[in-house]
Amino acid sequence: MFANLLNSLLSPEPAQLAPSDARLAIAALLVRVARSDNHYAESEIQRINRVLQTRYGLDAAGAAALRQDGETLEQEAPHTVRFTRAIKDAVPYVDRTAVIESLWQIALADGARDDEEDALLRLVAKLLGVNDVDNAAARRRAAQA
Repeated sequence: MFANLLNSLLSPEPAQLAPSDARLAIAALLVRVARSDNHYAESEIQRINRVLQTRYGLDAAGAAALRQDGETLEQEAPHTVRFTRAIKDAVPYVDRTAVIESLWQIALADGARDDEEDALLRLVAKLLGVNDVDNAAARRRAAQA
């Protein structure tokens, strides 16, 4: 199911992602952030489902299915650098800042800030081309959500 997407992500010159592949890549990135502290909490899973429902207009079952596909892809996906480069090429800046806000929601969902999650979010924001000011604003909005 993920072979074409993985081949694209691993290619030296990856092609631009199709919208459905970008959606799946974002779901996998949400999972990667949630798993970065080696504790994939139920609160993080539920938050990922809500983010996917809101972002893509999915019902609960559709969001859960996309998250589960994202979990599978996240386990098979390449290093975060290649992964985020493909998202950066497929998603406009304003939507990438929304992705960063969603990632912060996931990182904060378990009620604890973790050094590994913070480091990954700083890296991902940089790789997605989101500047520090917009990243900080996204973090503040996520904390208030």
